[in-house]
Amino acid sequence: MLPTLRQLQYLKLLAEHASFSRAAQAAHVTQPTLSAGIQELEKILGSPLVDRNRSGVLLTAAGAEAVIRAGVILGQAEDLVQACRGAGQPLTGRFRLGVIPTIAPFLLPTALPTLRARYPKLRLFLREDLTHRLINDLKAGTLDAAVIALPYDMAGLEWAHVEDDELMAAMPANHSLCATSRVSPRSMESEELILLEDGHCLRDHALATCGLGGQRYSRDEGFAATSLATLVQMVGSGLGVSFLPAMAVESGLTDTAQVTVRPLDAEHMSREIVVAWRAGSTRAAEGRLLADVFAAQ
Repeated sequence: MLPTLRQLQYLKLLAEHASFSRAAQAAHVTQPTLSAGIQELEKILGSPLVDRNRSGVLLTAAGAEAVIRAGVILGQAEDLVQACRGAGQPLTGRFRLGVIPTIAPFLLPTALPTLRARYPKLRLFLREDLTHRLINDLKAGTLDAAVIALPYDMAGLEWAHVEDDELMAAMPANHSLCATSRVSPRSMESEELILLEDGHCLRDHALATCGLGGQRYSRDEGFAATSLATLVQMVGSGLGVSFLPAMAVESGLTDTAQVTVRPLDAEHMSREIVVAWRAGSTRAAEGRLLADVFAAQ
């Protein structure tokens, strides 16, 4: 006997809510119904999935593994439903799209009106988050696609190119580097370099692309910003220099700050913006359509 989708959904909700009563409420069933479904699932799998105690619900090792696999199965089942409902009508119905914070504010304002006009039946659900969490959600089936930046480990994913986004040098308006038309990445190494906090892939892109690294740029030292807007204000206040993606500069992010931006004097100073989805997803064609729309902005 195989588990049912309903039983897997019960387990997933139980893991999310850590409470039988709250999971039952989310599933729109009674608590005894959900509890019975979990017990039946444990019998089918031949292993306890949850530890029940007064402090709450904890997953066993087998339960944690089952939740991961349940997410994939449920995601594929949702893919099937959406593919059948939208057969011959791409980008109709619900589509869950993730976008990283260093892209979302600069790409979406111009792209969303185009998507609404071109695909009026599309119900787009957006989530802004860091790359590693978006990729986890793609693989778990809780996102249909994500707009991220490469290079990054893309095992188990497919993607379509959107654009190459040039990285540029940013410094206080009165900085000595402003005198040059192009800035060498190495000339910035002797400056106080401000980067985004750990977890933002743009931090690693900037260091790797420009050949910078070492103990000086460890995650525990120096200034760090939580967003590009904060980073620009820190640079404008004279706290140091940094790297900014061209799409942010072109959107006007630095227009009201005391910041000067210059191209970098080196080759391949860019990150690749892509739309990514799970390998084998039935929504791959729609991911490519989204990439086409974003590329045209």
